[in-house]
Amino acid sequence: MPTAPRAIDTFVSVNMGSMERPDYLVRVAADYFKRTEEMFRDISLDEMLAIMDRCGVEKSILSARVENPSPYVLSFPKARPDRFALAAYVDPRRGMPALRELEILRKNEPVVIARAVPFMINLPPNDRAYYPLYAKCIELNLPISVNTGIPGPPAPGRCQDPMFLDEVCLFFPELKLVMAHGADPWWQVAIRLMIKYANLHLMTSAYAPRYFPPELLHYMNTRGQDKIIYASDHPVLSMERCIKEAEALDLREGVLDKFLYSNAQRLFFS
Repeated sequence: MPTAPRAIDTFVSVNMGSMERPDYLVRVAADYFKRTEEMFRDISLDEMLAIMDRCGVEKSILSARVENPSPYVLSFPKARPDRFALAAYVDPRRGMPALRELEILRKNEPVVIARAVPFMINLPPNDRAYYPLYAKCIELNLPISVNTGIPGPPAPGRCQDPMFLDEVCLFFPELKLVMAHGADPWWQVAIRLMIKYANLHLMTSAYAPRYFPPELLHYMNTRGQDKIIYASDHPVLSMERCIKEAEALDLREGVLDKFLYSNAQRLFFS
């Protein structure tokens, strides 16, 4: 029986049972992913490690908010710093307090990426509220992910058009920027932007590999081999499912390892 390939999962949650559940998240769990019971529970350290070991996942990046980060989430990298790191979600509308919290969290915990989610605040990522956050990420040498594509939840979608990142990349050429959750239905736009900007990448969190569009697979096999980063958004989409579907993709030799492991290792852990 072939062994699972090595992987880094760059978008994982372990505390969805105890975290706040906004209405849109409850609705998307039931209506879109149809996995309410599997999603809304906390995952223990031992269970998460067992899942990762079965899937060949060497490291997982767990989500935490910069204001009052969950002690439960923080306990994972404290217990196993070799297996877990953190992503810090920032609401850019909070201004300087949020930036100070990000800097403190980055100093004291293994934060390897910041996160912003436009649909949650209905502000496109070229809004002035984000610009201090981008500057702080450059200062901290910290990549940032910004959700793109129409979200699954019943929430605003226009604010997540990848074209809003065009002027961001122009203004902040040093910023290591990752489009998260795919870019559906704007895949061609996202790909063209990645060709244009050296520091722009795309993360496939919450987008099952079996549904990757042909243009994304072509880009992964050609000019985009170093640009596309695997993520599951476990438990929203299970890690097991995403790894299995990734292995079945029609990719050229060496591309699967770049997608599942090397691109994330270089961007977040080098």
